Amino acid sequence: MTVHGLATPDLGDPALAERSRTARGRLKMLLVLAVCAAPVIASYFTYFVIRPGARTNYGTLILPTRSLPELPLQTLDGQAVAARSLLGQWLLVSVGPSSCDAACDRRLYMQRQFREMLGKDRDRVDKVWFVTDTAALAPRLRAAVEAAPGVTVLRVDRAALARWLEPAPGQALEDHLYLVDPMGEWMMRLPPQPDPPRVKRDLERLMRASAGWDQPGR
Repeated sequence: MTVHGLATPDLGDPALAERSRTARGRLKMLLVLAVCAAPVIASYFTYFVIRPGARTNYGTLILPTRSLPELPLQTLDGQAVAARSLLGQWLLVSVGPSSCDAACDRRLYMQRQFREMLGKDRDRVDKVWFVTDTAALAPRLRAAVEAAPGVTVLRVDRAALARWLEPAPGQALEDHLYLVDPMGEWMMRLPPQPDPPRVKRDLERLMRASAGWDQPGR
């Protein structure tokens, strides 16, 4: 019998070695991403798929979810803020101009109340108000939003924000509260003039579903 040896690649070739290192690096990166995303995917799968009969969500689910983009964010004093600094907490988001009419006041009030309804889980949720113009807030309003527990107020171009968040048909961007998960994924939109008990049930279910991988604080 004749045994024929298989040809082996010349690993001394720098180009081949570089391609091999690149492939291994990409594989490692994908594995790390999969490990990081697995708890989130599992909790959403449990909440949205395994128990469909038990789930009657009130808010509108955003499927697929939409990742937080690099929004041009600024503080009220004009300092640039990286969008990624918002990651690590659930975000309950309100949108509106600095003038903040009566409807805007109601949304900010509901935003505060919905967070407080969560009791011990409220520290897992941050309130964010995206201000869509450059005018100054009235002193009374600025004092109110900066009072503890404060709301994170950031200016952003409305058109840029509208490429991420989207209102229901027939509604304006400002008409809703939006829920973003700690990974920066917009995943739920609350209806205009939401019903507090039903919103509370949605939020409590999400807190339970994510309890295995989400902790208070960034």
